[in-house]
Amino acid sequence: MAAHKPWKKPVVLLLGPQLGAVSGVSTHLEILLRSQLAADFNLAHFTVGSEGRAEGRLHRWWRLACSPFALAAAIRARRPAIVHLNSSLNLSAFWRDAAYMVVARLCGTRVLYQVHGGDLPRDFLGGGRVARALLRGVLRLPDAIVVLAATELAAYREFLPGSCIRLIANAIDCAPLLSLPRTPRAAHQALRLIYLGRLIREKGLYELLQGLADARARGTAAQLTLVGSGPEEAGLRRRALELGLGAVVSFAGAAFGAEKQRLLGAADVFVLPSYAEGLPYALLEGMAAGNAVITTRVGGIPDVAIAGEHALFIPPRDTQAIAAAIVNLDADGAGLARMGQACRNRIARHYCPERLVHEFGELYSDLRQDAGKTCAA
Repeated sequence: MAAHKPWKKPVVLLLGPQLGAVSGVSTHLEILLRSQLAADFNLAHFTVGSEGRAEGRLHRWWRLACSPFALAAAIRARRPAIVHLNSSLNLSAFWRDAAYMVVARLCGTRVLYQVHGGDLPRDFLGGGRVARALLRGVLRLPDAIVVLAATELAAYREFLPGSCIRLIANAIDCAPLLSLPRTPRAAHQALRLIYLGRLIREKGLYELLQGLADARARGTAAQLTLVGSGPEEAGLRRRALELGLGAVVSFAGAAFGAEKQRLLGAADVFVLPSYAEGLPYALLEGMAAGNAVITTRVGGIPDVAIAGEHALFIPPRDTQAIAAAIVNLDADGAGLARMGQACRNRIARHYCPERLVHEFGELYSDLRQDAGKTCAA
């Protein structure tokens, strides 16, 4: 009598940047790969994109040309039930992602496209009639689309009526940050601001430096730690010196693990004055560590933080609003502590991995069984 074959878990091929790269998408992939989803699905990683790579322009173009064929080979070898593409809607990734979707569909694999920020569909490629038709055709290729924010969900459903689109917010490894001890800020202590992420202009960091300078000119003793690296580091260092902030702005470099937790735990306020976002992991981490928030009302941020309860919202590029928010939080010690605890409670209840595992587990199962039923939720 023939022995029964052991049950084989369906393979999900996760496409995204190199693991370990300083990237929110890489963090998302690592959380999924380490999660309890592995109990029901065989999760495998396929590297796409330039994040985490040291390569010249010629090598990059060669990699881009070869990667669709490499993906086809990986699908042939692993025979995944689902190709889960993690990207953002921007020009640098659009054509590459379209090629991946076509390859996966030609190989007979279900395709899940998760959008980590970027333009909304109606604004992408200039928003002209031909551009809209092209984008709509590409976005009809996946069996399902996952977005991070309620505003994105509404925009994609309007652009692609009848398509399967779900909202699944990011999550973080909550336990280490939620367990960080919080030392109450002494009355004489300077307000400790922290930014965590890439040092790029679009994060509003030049405006943050100007806002800090203006707040200090009003008599507020505040200091700022910038955690991360990026192309604007040298420019930000120069600007800090020009504004007379050399003694109160520190550049900590990229930080991970226990060092990142220590820096977040030593701060009072997490500041993220970005021009645009998806749902930033750094925000979730800063809130889990017990920091009140100064941020902009972009992307999925308003889904996470409520004005006055967790955060003070400011318009993008508004240095005076940044200064006013710093002054207000510095003057309200009790409110600052209350907001910090509310932030921790918010993350603990809604943004830990258990919720993420449940929602992706349901979606993966729906995609395997019947793509037509995927959007019932």
